[in-house]
Amino acid sequence: MPIRQKVSIDGDGPARQSKQPFFMLRPIAAMIRFGVLAGLLALGVSPRVCAQETPQTQPSPSPAARPPADQAPAAPSRIPPVALYNLLQKKSIVFPDIAYSTDRLSPGQKFELFVDNSISVDSVTWAALGSAVGQADDSPTGFPQGWEGYGKRFGADMARQASGEFFGTFLLASAMHEDPRFYAEINPSFLHAVKYSVQRVFIMRNDDGREVVSWSRLGGPLLAEGLANVYYPDRNRSVGDTLFRFGLDLASRAGGNMLREYWPTVLRKVTRTSKTMTGRP
Repeated sequence: MPIRQKVSIDGDGPARQSKQPFFMLRPIAAMIRFGVLAGLLALGVSPRVCAQETPQTQPSPSPAARPPADQAPAAPSRIPPVALYNLLQKKSIVFPDIAYSTDRLSPGQKFELFVDNSISVDSVTWAALGSAVGQADDSPTGFPQGWEGYGKRFGADMARQASGEFFGTFLLASAMHEDPRFYAEINPSFLHAVKYSVQRVFIMRNDDGREVVSWSRLGGPLLAEGLANVYYPDRNRSVGDTLFRFGLDLASRAGGNMLREYWPTVLRKVTRTSKTMTGRP
C-alpha cells in the first residue's frame, strides 16, 4: 500500500516523520451509496423481492410501462410495473434525474434539471457524507481540521457537484443532444442492476432515444474537477489529484445509479408502510 509521509519540525528537536496510510479511508466515500443500498435491502427490499421470475430489463417509464387493455393482470406475488412507476409521475426530490416520461427535453428543461440535481437530497447527503470521510482522512490535505475544515470540504463538494451538473446535465447534454435522465429498469435482478448501473456511466440515450457514448456524463465531472482547482488548496491542484477526484466521481455515479434502479421499489415499500401505519387504504 502506498505510504504518505508527513514531516513535522519543531524548534526543540530534529525533524520527525509520521506515516499515515494513503487512500485508506477516502475510497470508502465512493462506496457509501452501495452501503446505503445494502441497508435498504436489509430492511426488506431484497433482490429476490425486486426481481421477477423473468426480469424485464428494458428501461420503461410509466407511460411506456402500461400494459395493453386485454393483457391479463400480473400474479399477486409480483410487483406490477405500473404500480411502481405511477409513483414517479412527479419528479423526485431525492433523484430528480430519474425519467418519469419519454418526452424530449428542451435546453430549458435540461437547465432546470441541472438546478434540481444540484440541490437534491441525494447531492446534499452525498456532500455531507463525503466531507465527513474526507475530514477523517484529512483529504484534501490543504483544508484545516475542525468545523472550519468540514465547512470548506462540504462547500467544495457542493460546488464540484453543481459545476459537474452544469457542464454535464445542461451545457454538454444540450450541445450534443443527449438525454441526461436516468431510465430505471422494471424490477431488475440484483446482478443485472449492478451491470446496468455501471454501463449507464458510459452509455446513455440521446434526444432521439438511441444509445450513445455518454460524453456529457464523462465530460461534465472532468470539467468540474478542472474548475475545482481554482478554489482548492494549492497543494491539491496537481494532475494526479484532479484525476483521482474524477475517478471518485465516476465511482460514486455508478453507486448512485444502483440506488436509482431500486428507488421505485423502495418508494413503493415506504409508501405502503406509511399507509399501513396511518390506517389509510
